[in-house]
Amino acid sequence: MSMTKPIKRKSRWPVWARRGLMENIATALIAIGFLMLFQPFALSLYTYSFITMLAGTVMFIIVSKFPE
Repeated sequence: MSMTKPIKRKSRWPVWARRGLMENIATALIAIGFLMLFQPFALSLYTYSFITMLAGTVMFIIVSKFPE
């Protein structure tokens, strides 16, 4: 039985396109949409809050397939 550890391969993806950073951006986009939804001041922000949250959710789903 071999006691060697498998070698972790370096990803060829650019650093900006890896999962950690992009998941944080998607989460921030969802949070911004949530804040837009619950603010009582501007109707235009309320109007676009659903689109913003939807875009963040779709981005999160896509980014979750990216390598670490």
